[in-house]
Amino acid sequence: MKKHKPLPTTEKRNRRSENIDGLPTSQIVKLINAEDRLVAPAVGKEYKKIAAAVDMIVEHFKRNGRLFYVGAGTSGRLGVLDASECPPTFGVSPLLVQGIIAGGKRALVRAVEGAEDKINDGIKAINKRKISAKDVVVGIAACGLTPFVRAALKEAMKKGAGTIFITCAPETVKDIPAEIVINPAVGPEVITGSTRMKAGTATKLVLNLLTTTAMIKMGKVYGNLMVDLKATNNKLRDRSVRIVSEMTGLSKANSAKLLKKATGKVNAAIVMHFRRANLNQAQDILNKCGQSLRKAVRK
Repeated sequence: MKKHKPLPTTEKRNRRSENIDGLPTSQIVKLINAEDRLVAPAVGKEYKKIAAAVDMIVEHFKRNGRLFYVGAGTSGRLGVLDASECPPTFGVSPLLVQGIIAGGKRALVRAVEGAEDKINDGIKAINKRKISAKDVVVGIAACGLTPFVRAALKEAMKKGAGTIFITCAPETVKDIPAEIVINPAVGPEVITGSTRMKAGTATKLVLNLLTTTAMIKMGKVYGNLMVDLKATNNKLRDRSVRIVSEMTGLSKANSAKLLKKATGKVNAAIVMHFRRANLNQAQDILNKCGQSLRKAVRK
């Protein structure tokens, strides 16, 4: 007889919430919150694999490679979200971190039925972006089984790209086509199969860890200050002034003047101050220091 594959944890019933529909509102909220509190510890148990994934990403970034997230549904949307937040936060090109979602841009705001099952689309997505050995591809699938994602990862491996996979289903880990598999085991969802809940939260935490830690390693942060941000609105322009003022000891008015000379570039403004340099000289210093502000101001 043919053996049935075990049901992924993401599809199992949560015994603690079997009667959730009969509870008063306050108890429903408490129950969901109690389940949410399981997420961070589950992610924490995967810290060694997450750190290994970060080191892989940084290594590829230093070779002028890119990072791609591939997912469907909630997983795909979370990948696109994390990618879209990297340019304003860390001042990087929108091409450095990119999100690929089954069904394309339309799937960001409306479910595209059946898109996750299209194997050929996953392969085409990798080829369309000319992914090579310089790049890293992160597959995201709560259940670990999504055909679009697995096909994309297999194609990326053929190209020699670094491969990482994020799943919340321990049952599917063994045969996932990736060099590093990150598996925060958050257990069954409060509402059976609704992976936008605990699995989605765990995925968001892992993605935050991957890009934030990679950008720290790439010198995009000084201490815990966002020194390579793109000031695209008033809030970020004010933050830029505050960062320059805090690091240089200048008044906010003088920090704003220095930023103007630096064409809004926070890290360049700080180098200009400490190295008594003009903008071109400051940018040259940063380039020679691999864009690490800490190294640039210590020279």
